[in-house]
Amino acid sequence: MSNPACTPNTVSTRSLRAVLWDMDGTLLESEKLWDVGMAELSLRLGGPMSEQTRLATLGAASPDAIATLFASLDLDARPQALADAKRWLYGRMGELFEAGLPWRPGAPQALRMVRSTGLGTALVTNTERELCEFALDTLGREHFDHSVCGDEVPSGKPDPAAYLRAAELLGVDPADCLAVEDSPTGAAAADAAGCTVLVIPSVAAVPESPRRIFRSTLEGLTSTDLHDLHGRKAT
Repeated sequence: MSNPACTPNTVSTRSLRAVLWDMDGTLLESEKLWDVGMAELSLRLGGPMSEQTRLATLGAASPDAIATLFASLDLDARPQALADAKRWLYGRMGELFEAGLPWRPGAPQALRMVRSTGLGTALVTNTERELCEFALDTLGREHFDHSVCGDEVPSGKPDPAAYLRAAELLGVDPADCLAVEDSPTGAAAADAAGCTVLVIPSVAAVPESPRRIFRSTLEGLTSTDLHDLHGRKAT
């Protein structure tokens, strides 16, 4: 079977010490469920969500996504109105998450493989703790040393704060981490934190950068791949 990763050509002298996992769209197909929730919220607030707005909210922290939705509908973003919209959205997302969270291809096997290597692991997500707890029941808490949620850092992705916090909790330098991401927002956050970024695109194209290496799927990922990918940078 051919390696689905791109061919990087710049060798790094750093050693891989930890893998930092994004959740929505990377490990779980929950990005599509967020699309459902946001589309329903948009209709509830007064109109359909445009494709431009959908793309602008992909991977964003929920306060940022809701604020973007309000702006797209030309609504007055009063604090109470934003809080009411978030409360409704989280209630709906809780229903969707409880109904079942499908895995991304190869994700269960990749999680088990990484855990077996003895590398540090953390879940780094813009999803807030309230909903992340539903997802951890599917993912398996035993796969992660730590988890960092969007409401546990000053700013969500694309700000690097969540990735910096995960590295701090693990006691490693971000440069010694491989972050696994699927969205432009998440890749930008991991990139800014100083991680090497393995991008597995899902619903949106992710721009290239020197820190990013692209692979079409998590299927077939091996421990050797992890070290090879971290040890190189994309063209």
